[in-house]
Amino acid sequence: MSEILSQSEIDLLLDGLTKGELDAEELGKKDEQQVKDYDFARPSKFSREHLRMLEIIFEHYGRLISSNLPVYLRKNIQVEVISSEALTYLEFSNSLANPIIMGVVNFAPIKGNILLELASDMGYAMVDRMLGGVGRHLDRSREFSEIEILILERIMNTCTELLREPWENVIELFPRLERVETSAQFAQFISPNEMVALITLNITMGEEEGRMNICLPYITLAEVMDRLNTKFWYTSISNQDDEQYHEVIEHLLIKAPMPVKAVLGKSVISVIDFVNLQPGDIIRVDTKVEDELDVYVGNIRKFTALPGASGENYAVRITSVIREEQ
Repeated sequence: MSEILSQSEIDLLLDGLTKGELDAEELGKKDEQQVKDYDFARPSKFSREHLRMLEIIFEHYGRLISSNLPVYLRKNIQVEVISSEALTYLEFSNSLANPIIMGVVNFAPIKGNILLELASDMGYAMVDRMLGGVGRHLDRSREFSEIEILILERIMNTCTELLREPWENVIELFPRLERVETSAQFAQFISPNEMVALITLNITMGEEEGRMNICLPYITLAEVMDRLNTKFWYTSISNQDDEQYHEVIEHLLIKAPMPVKAVLGKSVISVIDFVNLQPGDIIRVDTKVEDELDVYVGNIRKFTALPGASGENYAVRITSVIREEQ
């Protein structure tokens, strides 16, 4: 049912027509419907929200790489997400140049694989660093030797294991590196027309920069796509077991070292007496032998105790606990 105008709105409309401020022909025209082209060869399977959630996941992943790879490379590494896009696997594979460093990762328990592709220049730099060099890429590209591939497999294994934590709010993963390919022609493991999400990370190691591409096929992520949204993400975080969280915090606090000191007494002396102290001198304190001592935990007076000995060591026996209200 069309909207009914009030008398004041009708008067304003007639007044506008009379003064020439409105055109009757334009008012009679209906708004043209905007038509958007749809490419059936590239169906839109990844929404903006899906890509944004993948960015959040791999921003966390980048921070983990930045803190873990320096253990192997003994050099600071900075990793940041620079782009996320949806494209066909054919477009991704056509952008690969030989030689490549591509880890095929089993995304268990999800059926299917994802790809971790590291720029060859960054691969050469990492190998150089692992073998004692300063960490520079080669001036001329060449095939990787078997020893270099074994070194890169170790790095890719570490990168694969780090995938577990960023995905824990979506699904509990047990990723496994199946193999490392160095030739683009052996990387055809899904249909060329299959849609994939491509997350690109920029890696900085000293003066060297390179990129890592994470290729996530839709057929691999299909069963968890409904979880890649803000609502599910924050709901899963809020539903974590509080009891388990408290136990972890308590367990960590128990291991924290705490300084404890028993004060035998206090005294005030002049600076000249302090400077002239010698072994055997006696300092008179403000407590008696039978008095209880104050025991401090950090800077807080927490207990009273009596002095004594335990074997060959001096010791104190706690006599009372001082509560906060005291």
